[in-house]
Formats: sequence, C-alpha cells, structure tokens
Amino acid sequence: MAKKNMTINDLAVMVQKGFEKTSTKEQVENLESRIENLEFRINKIEKDVAIIKGTVKNLVAENYKKRIEKLEDELKEIKGTLALILK
Repeated sequence: MAKKNMTINDLAVMVQKGFEKTSTKEQVENLESRIENLEFRINKIEKDVAIIKGTVKNLVAENYKKRIEKLEDELKEIKGTLALILK
C-alpha cells in the first residue's frame, strides 16, 4: 500500500478540526463562573441545613423536657393520691 504524502493544506485541515473541539476562553470563564456560583449556593445550603438541624434538635429537646416535666407532675399527683389512700 502506497503512503500518501501529506500536504501543508492537509495538515492545516487536521489542525483546524482539532481546534473545533476545543473550548473558547469565554466558554471556560463562563463555566468557572457557574461552578463558583454553584459552590456558593452549596455552601449556603450547608449553612441552612446546619441551622435547621440545630433548630430541630432544640425543638426535640424542649419537647422531651416538657413531656418529662408533665410526667413528673403526674407522678407527684399519683404519689399524693396513694399517700391519701394508704393513710
């Protein structure tokens, strides 16, 4: 099989085809800007989630505290009633 000699024009066409798949500076800068925006939004979401977790934790703790206090009050009433019955 005979080799085909490559001309300068053939080489230029090959190089041009290679550059067609290369991103432009503007495209790269746009992508970097979008990534920075996403990172900012993710950081904000992470902070919001941390605040929500803290709030939920406090609400749950407060709810349990109220339930325990209610049970303690009910137990005092039962003890008082039993003390009257057993006298």
